[in-house]
Amino acid sequence: MKVLVVGNGGREHALVWKIRQSPLVKEVFCAPGNAGIAKIATCLPIETSDIVELADFAQDARVGLTVVGPELPMVLGIADEFARRGLPIFAPTRAAAEIEGSKAFAREFMTRHKVPSPRYEVCNSLDEALDCCARAPFGFPLVLKADGLASGKGAVVAHDRSEAEAAARALMSDKRLGQATAKIVIEEFLPGEEVSFLVFSDGQKALPMVSVQDHKRIGDGDTGPNTGGMGTVSPATHLTLDLHKQIMAEVILPTIGGLEKEGRRFQGVLYAGLMITDKGPKVLEFNARFGDPEAQVILARLKSDLVPVLQGVAAGQLKEVKLEWAKEAAACVVLASAGYPDAAQTGQEIRGLEALDGQSDVVAFHAATAQRDGKVVTVGGRVLGITALGASLPAAVQRAYEATTKVSFDGMAFRKDIGARSIARLGATTAR
Repeated sequence: MKVLVVGNGGREHALVWKIRQSPLVKEVFCAPGNAGIAKIATCLPIETSDIVELADFAQDARVGLTVVGPELPMVLGIADEFARRGLPIFAPTRAAAEIEGSKAFAREFMTRHKVPSPRYEVCNSLDEALDCCARAPFGFPLVLKADGLASGKGAVVAHDRSEAEAAARALMSDKRLGQATAKIVIEEFLPGEEVSFLVFSDGQKALPMVSVQDHKRIGDGDTGPNTGGMGTVSPATHLTLDLHKQIMAEVILPTIGGLEKEGRRFQGVLYAGLMITDKGPKVLEFNARFGDPEAQVILARLKSDLVPVLQGVAAGQLKEVKLEWAKEAAACVVLASAGYPDAAQTGQEIRGLEALDGQSDVVAFHAATAQRDGKVVTVGGRVLGITALGASLPAAVQRAYEATTKVSFDGMAFRKDIGARSIARLGATTAR
């Protein structure tokens, strides 16, 4: 079977890497791909937003399955275009992907279906947003979020009225994030521990993946602005079995069932970004796809063949699918360009990648990389995700950090505390 993966980040590199291991697959394409993906798949000069051209290629090349990584083509309706042509695809429909595509829709959906989440107000104009900032209905801090897609950078935590008003003006007046800021959502700030909870869904059945903890902030100790993710560890050591059951019962199943009732049958990866509060889990956001860099550690721990799972989701038939996970823990450390998440420096040569080739249980997943004049160079903010397995979480984290010393590029930056909180909790938690 031929498989097409859509995307060009670390998540897509991890997907291609795992799909290539399947005995069911004879050829893998990736559009548009990156320098790392090009070593193990045929990269195509098609942008992720060109959904008609992607469908044309899949049809002409007789691709047996297309797997979509990023959110943009999902929100643009790539699954609908493929379905119209009878082409198998792993991605939710445009209607189902609105759970990620619009923060306002997601909050209102959660209210309708009694999914636990923070209190919020939807603001359709700057005047409404400034009024909400002045009233501070939930107290400070407040969280201001762009309504649409913002690549993980559309949320601002404001600690007082002046910060909140400045954030509202930046989001809605300056249009930093384009159409993402036609409206904003203002939410109460929830203290607690974050966890990423992902499931495969065929529209009715939900198959949970191993737990993951992401590290969103740019700086050590969770300081600085939000990013797309600076690293992940799996398992998330604060996710107990009881909490796992509660999340499935109160968040995942009501969401999948609610989407089905509203005519938005969800087939794909449902990702709940959760805050574990003293009142239980609450949903910070939903994504309609694998996270990045969550996918790197999840797929590193997946022992099962991924392709039958993807096929089962695409066909709406997950009943017979079972997942087997490695007992080892996994850690991913993201290496970023100087200036990220604002104006990232690009064009820097990446040195030392060959030192990681062939290493057991260590993979450098490429994200913002390209091949130029025989060299691998940086082309964006998050450049590489150094991912490692280990017999324990401390061992996995140590291996990942050791591997980062082999690679370098001018201005390279990364957090030094990925997994620190999870490791500190290990005395009270048993890894699954």
